[in-house]
Amino acid sequence: MTDLTHFDDEGKAIMVDVGDKAKTHRVAVARADVTMHPETLARILDNQVEKGDVFAVARLAGIMAAKKTSELIPLCHPLLISSVTVEFSPDTEHSRVEIEATVKVNGQTGVEMEALTAVTVAGLTIYDMCKAVDKTMMIGKVRLAEKKGGRSGHFINPGESTR
Repeated sequence: MTDLTHFDDEGKAIMVDVGDKAKTHRVAVARADVTMHPETLARILDNQVEKGDVFAVARLAGIMAAKKTSELIPLCHPLLISSVTVEFSPDTEHSRVEIEATVKVNGQTGVEMEALTAVTVAGLTIYDMCKAVDKTMMIGKVRLAEKKGGRSGHFINPGESTR
């Protein structure tokens, strides 16, 4: 197991110094699921949610969240993000929506936290927009699916497909 880098020799939390690291192209893909009643998913797909187009609003929320990650997560570096995409894959058979965020940067540190923040906030936005009709929705399976770039190279989470 790799040593944790966010602690000094005395165990105090620190922001990792990335100043001497080379800038490289980095990509992170994260995924999450929102499970709901079949009727809720049908309303989303038919654009029949009173608050508006659920996927459009959740996509914007996810993108905005990725850009604000360093303000939300202690010790994250502010990054000049090159690209953020947030996509939704409805699964009517299992009454859920899979959310996938891809974040890219040319920088000295990775964008895993930005991708994870994007899918989480997109899921929270789906919940917020639909909670009036379905308070039982569950946001789950938030995970890093893949990352590329940096010293640790290419990582694919076992069991995850790449698209």
